[in-house]
Amino acid sequence: MNPIVLLILGFVSMTAAQPWQICGTSGNYTANSAYQANLKTLSSILFDTDADATSLFSKGSIGMALDTVYGVALCRGDVNASACRTCIAAAFRGVQRLCALSKDATVFYDTCVLRFSDKDIYDMSFASRLNTSAVVEGALVLMNITSEPMLPSWDTNNQSTTANITSLFKTMLSDTLAQVFSTAKHYAAIQVDAEDGTFTLPRLYSMVQCAPDMIEDICYNCLNNFSELAMANFAGRQGGRVLGLRCNLRYHTSKFYAGEPTWSSGSSSDIVPNQPPSPNYKSSQPPSPNHKSEMNALEDEALIWGPEGRSSEFTIYDFSQVLEATGNFSEENKLGQGGFGPVYKGRFPDGLEIAVKRLAAHSGQGLIEFKNEIQLIAKLQHTNLVRLYGCCYQGQEKILVYEYLPNKSLDFFIFDEERRALIDWNKRLEIIDGIAQGLLYLHKHSRLRIIHRDLKAGNILLDCEMNPKISDFGLAKIFSTNDNEGNTNRIVGTYGYMVPEYASEGLFSIKSDVFSFGVLTLEIISGKRATSFHRYGDFINLLGHAWQMWKDDKWIQLVDTSLVTVSHTVQMIRCINIALLCVQENAADRPNMSEVVAMLSSESITLPEPKQPAFFHMRVTTEETSTVVVSSVNSITLSAVEGR
Repeated sequence: MNPIVLLILGFVSMTAAQPWQICGTSGNYTANSAYQANLKTLSSILFDTDADATSLFSKGSIGMALDTVYGVALCRGDVNASACRTCIAAAFRGVQRLCALSKDATVFYDTCVLRFSDKDIYDMSFASRLNTSAVVEGALVLMNITSEPMLPSWDTNNQSTTANITSLFKTMLSDTLAQVFSTAKHYAAIQVDAEDGTFTLPRLYSMVQCAPDMIEDICYNCLNNFSELAMANFAGRQGGRVLGLRCNLRYHTSKFYAGEPTWSSGSSSDIVPNQPPSPNYKSSQPPSPNHKSEMNALEDEALIWGPEGRSSEFTIYDFSQVLEATGNFSEENKLGQGGFGPVYKGRFPDGLEIAVKRLAAHSGQGLIEFKNEIQLIAKLQHTNLVRLYGCCYQGQEKILVYEYLPNKSLDFFIFDEERRALIDWNKRLEIIDGIAQGLLYLHKHSRLRIIHRDLKAGNILLDCEMNPKISDFGLAKIFSTNDNEGNTNRIVGTYGYMVPEYASEGLFSIKSDVFSFGVLTLEIISGKRATSFHRYGDFINLLGHAWQMWKDDKWIQLVDTSLVTVSHTVQMIRCINIALLCVQENAADRPNMSEVVAMLSSESITLPEPKQPAFFHMRVTTEETSTVVVSSVNSITLSAVEGR
């Protein structure tokens, strides 16, 4: 059967044999021109240093004004320096033949990719657009290596077999992505053996890579996007690849890379490996200081990660370093008091500012929660999640060291009569969208499916530009990609953000976070807290008040009076609608975060009418001393007495 080739960018027809080229649309240069001379010079200076050869990546530019030529070259992570140079030289020759006189051209060989252009292709803003499914000019080629199925039964109506193969394929790609930061090359190659008890699948080999200059969250999002493309187009096939300028993905049933895999799963009676590997992250700007006792480090790592854990490359700080950075936890450096202990501002000798979370011995967050937060945060990289620099564990001291965010938390602004005016509607909308993007990453795009379980205004930190970052993962839970909900006998979280099925039955799921997001969105819009007993009209909770205003077409009475509603009415109505969809009584009625993000980003999507929210019947009676009765479909009954 002939190989199938699918070209996402329709600039040229492609054949299956390498090289594969994309000739850009910038126009042509003139033979013997300054541009051609600069291009020739550039071809000789790329990979002219040992550093280039070590990283297998190089970029450079030459020329002035309209004759400037930019170049980027990347070799596959398993080749040596000599083979890399040979491939790039061949790529320069090939691209001039395949895209004659084109000012912008990309050529892909099996082991390298080269692009030159008259545009500034160093600008990473183009790469950030790979966070979505959008195709970026000159950056993507999608190819089927072969149309042969992994198993003959794939093409039958055996749904069980198809589901098993798809599940394995998805897990294999997820596991490969989880290893991509294990080397300075941002390269990972794994092999997977699996069986489901009725048949043995062929061994699978998978490889992903990013250019070393890519920001980690952009790299991961790019590769995650590529894996979704692979799932949509290659599932069940023996091989496929997605080629990009700065990131690429490939898999096959035959080994195609040199050397040993960076990780492999053994044979298992389970079709899906039980746990994805824990990545070793190397930050492009590692936190400082990086000094520690080797003996203490070994003891701390054994304690935190356990004998079978794989430690992330965060810093384990000495207690003396944290003391010095925070001025012995001085009151003037205290940023606030969290549920598990105080948070302090600190500064290391090199100038790095930090936020230090000092867990109180009586806080209830013991070693399990401490370990949980470290394991989760160290594996997460997203612009809307707070970044963990390291930790300290000494005696009774359990300390987490985070990036410092100067604008404190969201509740510091939206619930303050004066400061709330500093956040206009456009910024509030950006904050809502940023929180949604962070949750979507946790639920769908992170290396592990994570349910936060304590999303609230106090756990949304704001950077210098008021961009939101989700923090505090002490109560978070890891789910496998096949799990939809969990159950616990220990009810934890914050009143007002807690879903009825969790409060009454201990059931939690990604829809628990969706509910909390809906509550938080209503708080951002209204500037009112949902977590304390205040009277809002006939109701003593924000959800009931918001629902009544919505049903009576008086939504404007819900909006914070400090906000200008003129010219923003459509956006405000949509956000209230979306929030009410998120807090519906039944979890099945609530959207997932993918749907929420889509509804926030496009006004063309028609929103369904929400049903009444949970805890809707929290009304205040008209008696002199009023009794507050709380009821829901889930048989939660609470009572409180409120003086008028």
